[in-house]
Amino acid sequence: MIDAIIVAAGSGKRMNSKENKQFIKIENKPIIIWTLEKFYNNNNIDNITVAIRREDEKEMLSLLDKYKMENIQLVYGGKERQDSIKNCLDGIIHTDYVLIHDGARPFVSDEIIDKCVHSCFYKSCCTGVLSKDTIKIVDKDKIISSTPDRNSIWCAQTPQAFHIDVIKEAYQYAKETGFIATDDASLVENLGYEVEMIEGSYNNIKITTEEDLAIAKYIAESIK
Repeated sequence: MIDAIIVAAGSGKRMNSKENKQFIKIENKPIIIWTLEKFYNNNNIDNITVAIRREDEKEMLSLLDKYKMENIQLVYGGKERQDSIKNCLDGIIHTDYVLIHDGARPFVSDEIIDKCVHSCFYKSCCTGVLSKDTIKIVDKDKIISSTPDRNSIWCAQTPQAFHIDVIKEAYQYAKETGFIATDDASLVENLGYEVEMIEGSYNNIKITTEEDLAIAKYIAESIK
């Protein structure tokens, strides 16, 4: 069994929108529906759990009904992203592997999902793309201390995929030790497990700001 966790419990403050950014429409369809449809229609995914804000439950249920998506489990998110995913993991029992994905990454492809599924049978994996930019490491005074080889710098995306026992162990250990990370792969790396990088797509953007929304509308138009 393979489950997907979709994280849609953030406040989206940087979007400067009165509504949850997950409900903002692109090509007349809410961002979260763009995302959910990719996993809902993928033959490799057996179950979907969505982390939501309590106040968004009514709207989310309405959208699931409108777009005829059944048997999707809704779980209330926590204060931080890490808390939201932990809540989802606590509710998942009968599965072997889990893909974790940002609700605000609506342009994930079937190819990427399939690659993550196939890779996680062997080891944990993280989707990403090579950095297009030269990266500079700076000190507290903003003085450049080093310039890493760009060929070794990848920008992490989601989905990230894991055996359920590994990711649950990682989250439990993080809770016990107070370890905080910005993505799930970091929690697994913190335990000493290897995580393989899977090539994603530059279209697989996370919509965070108004500028991202403009780019998302362009991508949506281009992939029609």
